[in-house]
Amino acid sequence: MPVIGLGTWQVFDIGLERQETADDVVSASFEAGTRMVDSSPMYGRAEQTLGKAISGERDDTIVATKIWANSAEQARVQFESQMGFFDDRVDIEQVHNLVAWRSHLDWMEEEQERGRIGLLGATHYNPSAFDELEKVMRSGRVQAIQIPYNPVERDAEQRILPLAQELGLGVIAMRPLGAGSLVAGPLPDDLRMLGFISRADALLKWCLSDARIHVAIPATSKVEHARGNAAAGSGPWPDDPLRRRIASLLS
Repeated sequence: MPVIGLGTWQVFDIGLERQETADDVVSASFEAGTRMVDSSPMYGRAEQTLGKAISGERDDTIVATKIWANSAEQARVQFESQMGFFDDRVDIEQVHNLVAWRSHLDWMEEEQERGRIGLLGATHYNPSAFDELEKVMRSGRVQAIQIPYNPVERDAEQRILPLAQELGLGVIAMRPLGAGSLVAGPLPDDLRMLGFISRADALLKWCLSDARIHVAIPATSKVEHARGNAAAGSGPWPDDPLRRRIASLLS
């Protein structure tokens, strides 16, 4: 799986009149090597927009999305909508923010056996929920997790990433650019001289140079950013001293 995916939070919650924007972003990402996309029912129209954008490339796309529901009935409605958006399968189905995770995993495991779900996962954006996330990980019922990871949000380094490595779980990094907050401003000259082409390039390489991270999913609505993000998915990767330098300069 390519190490750079495409997130859709905020940027794909758009009307039909702006569908072409999403189409162009997906096309640029895929041309640059991205094949994994991530969405959620929580993101408004993002799943529907994404489904249309990848319709001609579905067989070559790894679709990760989520269930965000308090009841199994509501979850089933979301899942059947996803089947319509994504050609009757989801490659990575995640329990969004751990909402009702035990009951959702019951029926999700059944759908996994039926072949409509590939891998099962769980997500949370807040370190305050990491104790509960650890329970999910230790349950043996998920194959992947999604957590925030960037030079400012590093709580996952304490227990979550070591445990994921121990258990052999896939790790998806959300907010690798700090939801955009870390890419404002010029690239420091020190980093430019070392070969980085943008703040996003340095941040994504920082994130992915931790071998416990398997894919990072920056979101963007701009074609040029999509291309640049995808290009950051190839090495060389920063070593520990350079990771510390990047974190110091871009935090």
